Amino acid sequence: MPEPYVHVPATEILAALTEHDEIAIKHLRESWDGLEADRYLRAGAAYRRRRYSEFHLNRGTLKRVPHGAFRQAAEINPLHGGAAREFAPIEQEVAESPVLAALVRALLDRLPGSFDVSTGAVGIHQIRIIASRDAEGLPAPEGVHEDGHHFVAQVLMRRENVEGGVSQLYDREMTPLFRTLLTEPFETVVIDDRRVFHGVSAVEVAGDLPVGVRDMMLVDFFPRDAEDRPDFFPRDAEDRPDFFPRDAEDRPDDCPGPR
Repeated sequence: MPEPYVHVPATEILAALTEHDEIAIKHLRESWDGLEADRYLRAGAAYRRRRYSEFHLNRGTLKRVPHGAFRQAAEINPLHGGAAREFAPIEQEVAESPVLAALVRALLDRLPGSFDVSTGAVGIHQIRIIASRDAEGLPAPEGVHEDGHHFVAQVLMRRENVEGGVSQLYDREMTPLFRTLLTEPFETVVIDDRRVFHGVSAVEVAGDLPVGVRDMMLVDFFPRDAEDRPDFFPRDAEDRPDFFPRDAEDRPDDCPGPR
């Protein structure tokens, strides 16, 4: 069995996009400027922007399915589970982008396990975390967690004027496995969500700058059939640890990799 995660350097992902020119790649990255506010953050927080759409992959082409709510079980997501979150859909130009399709194919080739695209679906999240002088941004406000999918790819698209945002992986017994700081656009971590938990430390604005951003694309790979989807049928609660608080000083710090 392969390792439950793959760390893919930006150069490797970009090599898979060489048939597309720099302008097309730039347009994809700039689409994060058009994200809408995430209305589901607690206490009226405003540090996250987001869009989401679900697709099927047919002969290498992404086919968007009718837009619907994003759902997770309460046992999977203690903050937002059980709620039907109605995120704005990915913009049409982005959904039809050949660069996006090529990126998803590149991720599919690097999954740490097998996945049947003929019976599988792909969920794509565009997420921007904003850090300011007044508030930090929380890429994972639920702490160390699982998403309830088969595989999840975490692709950095932009990192500007921020500190923090360290990615951390743990096995199912919460033994630290891996820690890294994604710094280059298209640098990626792909995880087997059934075999690891993951978390991301808070993002703070760097120095005396007024604001900073961290843009991520998350790509979920899961079965199409709702009866087989783990976000609707969570794993036994005995296999799930107590979630760690978001404060870095209270989290385990013995993962290999940068602090």
